[in-house]
Amino acid sequence: MLSIIQAAGWPIWPLVACSILALALIIERFVSLKTARIAPPKLLDEALAVSRTSVPPADVVNQLEQNSALGEVLASGFRALNGNPRCSEADLRAIMEASGRTVAHRLERYLAALATIASAAPLLGLLGTVIGMIEIFGAQAPSAGATMGGANPVQLAHGISVALYNTAFGLIVAIPSLIFWRYFRARVDGYLLTMELASERFVRHLETLRNR
Repeated sequence: MLSIIQAAGWPIWPLVACSILALALIIERFVSLKTARIAPPKLLDEALAVSRTSVPPADVVNQLEQNSALGEVLASGFRALNGNPRCSEADLRAIMEASGRTVAHRLERYLAALATIASAAPLLGLLGTVIGMIEIFGAQAPSAGATMGGANPVQLAHGISVALYNTAFGLIVAIPSLIFWRYFRARVDGYLLTMELASERFVRHLETLRNR
């Protein structure tokens, strides 16, 4: 692998850096976007059960908030009702939506960087290809004291290798980055839909508590 990188020349080093960064982002997103950390399946039912008759105490709300991203959104509704028992439905929705936007921003973290790598890697590969082609044409130019039309076969082979290696490496970096970006994008959208539906159900439950 090192010999391939050396043969590709200096244009491949930005691609190597992009590949390392993309791998780090993919691992980080896999860890951060686990279902247990975002929207545990039974969390809404547990929150509804613990507040069947009244809003739970502060320690329970704190525990819910630290449970997951969905728990953070639900806890904001509890806190709003604890702070103002006469809080209107519109105010409850606004508070929970603000919390949801904060959570959504956190879920989308680094996705833009991964998308940028997926877009930039082929361009970096193309840059390496152009540089390799320049070296090829440079090898065809007559040097001082050489006969017209003389070509340096070493430079010619090096230019071709730079062009091909950079093109291939750019695609190798870009294709997995694009695939994982689309995967994480779909996963985040699914989580946001789950939290939106759960919040809608939870607001109706809080309205029932408020009217008691």
